[in-house]
Amino acid sequence: MMGPVFQALIPVVTLIILGFLVVRAGWLQAEGMRDISNIAFLVLAPALLFRSMATVHLAEIDFTPVAIYFCAIWVVFAIVMAKHGFNKKAAVLALSTTFSNTLMIGVPLVSMAYGQEGLVTLFALMSVHSLIMLTMVTSIVEFADAREANAHARSSEGGSRLARFAVTLVKAARATVLHPVPLPILIGLVYSTTGLALPSLLDQTLQLIGSAFSPIALMLVGATLAINRDLAHIKTGLLLALIKNCIHPLVMFALGMLVGLKGVGFKVMILSAALPIGANVYLYAARYKVAEQEVTASIAASTVLALVTLTIAMVATAHM
Repeated sequence: MMGPVFQALIPVVTLIILGFLVVRAGWLQAEGMRDISNIAFLVLAPALLFRSMATVHLAEIDFTPVAIYFCAIWVVFAIVMAKHGFNKKAAVLALSTTFSNTLMIGVPLVSMAYGQEGLVTLFALMSVHSLIMLTMVTSIVEFADAREANAHARSSEGGSRLARFAVTLVKAARATVLHPVPLPILIGLVYSTTGLALPSLLDQTLQLIGSAFSPIALMLVGATLAINRDLAHIKTGLLLALIKNCIHPLVMFALGMLVGLKGVGFKVMILSAALPIGANVYLYAARYKVAEQEVTASIAASTVLALVTLTIAMVATAHM
């Protein structure tokens, strides 16, 4: 079992190290990182998300294991949010404990471990993973942001609490829809319902653009580690990594056993929960300028820790 784990994780670790070395060599400065982050968040990610959603066929997929997976996500997410309060930082930290690296690590790992049958279940998860998680977190972040902005303006604006709440809700809803993550997901989902294939030229272009997202995002994680050397955030990063790599799959296992899930689908969902934190979380932290160092440390720690925890998860599920 060690072979598939290492084959899936070593390229990820290598990209993080490469980003670290690029900064240490002086080839990338802190000022340039924000521009690269914007390109990844505003150009590369939308292309990847739209193409992924535009090519799915939701009606042909069994979403039962996926539904239990999201129940596990919401349990862990709610616990982290309750600990840190309803604010932008709490939402980003909670996302880091529940958002798996399904693309770069999950696909090759599941393919090698469970073959095509496992990939069908994983793709079912991936078809709605970003749609549900990122839209939910965007809504929370934008609502918290709008609430904070309205709180600062209360003394000058006045008005009833209900009116202020309505303004906050409208602002948050608008920001959620007109956002570079949920918007391409929703457009892609709408396009998929037409049953039309993407034009070949457009599909190839989107594939080229989207394929650059994961490596650049992971290199940005390494670059941030090289720039931010404050060790105070390592403890928080390790805690987030432990929750993601250990608590998340244990909650998934418990809920799956509770409802009687069996077979490859159940194993794939446990393995998906045990995957390390996806680099998308860093882009969220950078986008909203909250918990950047904590998230950076957690992604790095989670990826390294996964060499052990994923192996344990795969050995354990092999006997189910």
